[in-house]
Amino acid sequence: MAEQTSVSLRPLQVDDLDAVVALDRRVSQVSRRGFFEKWIKALARDERTFVALAACDGDAIVGFGLAHILNGEFGGAETVAVLDALTVDPERKAAGIGHVLMDGLCAGAKERGASEIQTQAGWDETELLGFFAAVGFSLAPRLVLEREAASGQF
Repeated sequence: MAEQTSVSLRPLQVDDLDAVVALDRRVSQVSRRGFFEKWIKALARDERTFVALAACDGDAIVGFGLAHILNGEFGGAETVAVLDALTVDPERKAAGIGHVLMDGLCAGAKERGASEIQTQAGWDETELLGFFAAVGFSLAPRLVLEREAASGQF
């Protein structure tokens, strides 16, 4: 980590949608407004099943993290949190904001009964994988499989 930045964490609000979409678009180069609209609507319906944080420098959102809580899905017996998004302003990279967000997400997940946090990343996303390793993630003992929905019957 380079220069440390002082940010405050607060719960993400419905009114933060435009700021979240804009920041995500700066990072990903595409708009995922539909994803974030669904996510924030679900959060508004049931806050106990989600952990959603904004990292703020003053009034400006400079990062955000989103996780949802699973209990018994995929044959698991324990409650786990699944990290859906973790985004930091590209101009603020290496300032510790991602670490602050992960600490907050972990605390929120623990408050909701989760014993661990899981996520996915592509093998070619070396910077992201390096970050995940730095905040304590390791390979899970399972594989993620996929197939085209139109390629056969379910």
